[in-house]
Amino acid sequence: MRFSLSLLLLVLALPLVAAEPKVDHAPFGKLADGTAVTAHTLTNAAGAKVKIIDYGAIVTEIHVPDANGKLGDVALGFSNMDGYLKGHPYFGSNAGRCANRIAKGKFKLDGKEYTLATNNAPNHLHGGKEGFDKKMWKADKPVVGADGPSLSLSYTSKDGEEGYPGNLKVKVTYTLTNDNALKVQYHATTDKATVCNVAHHSYFNLGGHASGDILGHEVEIMAKNYTPTDETLIPTGKIAPVAGTPFDFTKAATIGSRIKQIDAKPQGYDLNYALDGKAGDKPFLAARVTEPKSGRVMEVFTDEPGLQFYSGNFLDGTNTGKGGHVYQQYNGFCMEAQKFPDAINKIGTDGWASPVLKPGEEYKTVTIYKFGVKK
Repeated sequence: MRFSLSLLLLVLALPLVAAEPKVDHAPFGKLADGTAVTAHTLTNAAGAKVKIIDYGAIVTEIHVPDANGKLGDVALGFSNMDGYLKGHPYFGSNAGRCANRIAKGKFKLDGKEYTLATNNAPNHLHGGKEGFDKKMWKADKPVVGADGPSLSLSYTSKDGEEGYPGNLKVKVTYTLTNDNALKVQYHATTDKATVCNVAHHSYFNLGGHASGDILGHEVEIMAKNYTPTDETLIPTGKIAPVAGTPFDFTKAATIGSRIKQIDAKPQGYDLNYALDGKAGDKPFLAARVTEPKSGRVMEVFTDEPGLQFYSGNFLDGTNTGKGGHVYQQYNGFCMEAQKFPDAINKIGTDGWASPVLKPGEEYKTVTIYKFGVKK
């Protein structure tokens, strides 16, 4: 059968058929004790996909289109449980009970001193030796709403776990909106005053997880100030301007353009920005990242006061990820919205929001990673 030119042009002009928003489930592997792990895949009306496992409530894949409409996975991670069980630098995790560092693994609360693991010697990092990233979370029944598919996962951190006080009930809800935004919402309550500061820790590479380094990504961070640190990455308590430093991304610049100027080993970005937006209000634009080759753009919105920008400095080739790709230094970056690092030891310091959650209070926060293409 022969098609006329006019018919062919008509077919080419037809819009692509939208995908049906849905949530699929499939086995992902087992823990050492035989516990089965399930992968939950959210698909939105545009065909974008996000895969989440109930171990750690970890995001393992994020498939979003490039400037040509081709889907690509922009999240570093593993295709099965082996990689996650062997150890990894928090790929796709939810860092908690307290994200980032607590100096010397110690803090005082209501007159009592608490001692935590110093798993990032000499400091405590991302909740300890077995933080939220190494716990089984319980997935609720998924919801496909008007905005897109969503999945909530819950975990109860018992009093004394990793040294923290109080029974903390925490829930994370992932929503993949139909306009290609991954919304990460946290909710928590406690029966005793405790520290609660959870942050999402995906490693992104907008060229695709296996596309090499991220040094050519263009970054803009809506922050005129940052929190300087000591040599162990604990903030000094000061809030300083980024102007005149390699940390100034008030105007878009590539990650690699000034990375050699940073006095750190290994060299790279690993610092908290004091965001210009009003924390606690509705989510505001905190950062924008553009990858020139693919044309992908990611905007970060949050209601938190701080954003930890990390350029994958410590990736060293010891993790072999999806498709057998070996993740090397600078192969991914993180944008972790949070209360400032070591905030529990700086309560009362000007500009530092408290990370303390008390009985009767609700911890609520949201971070949105909005994906699009350069126009």
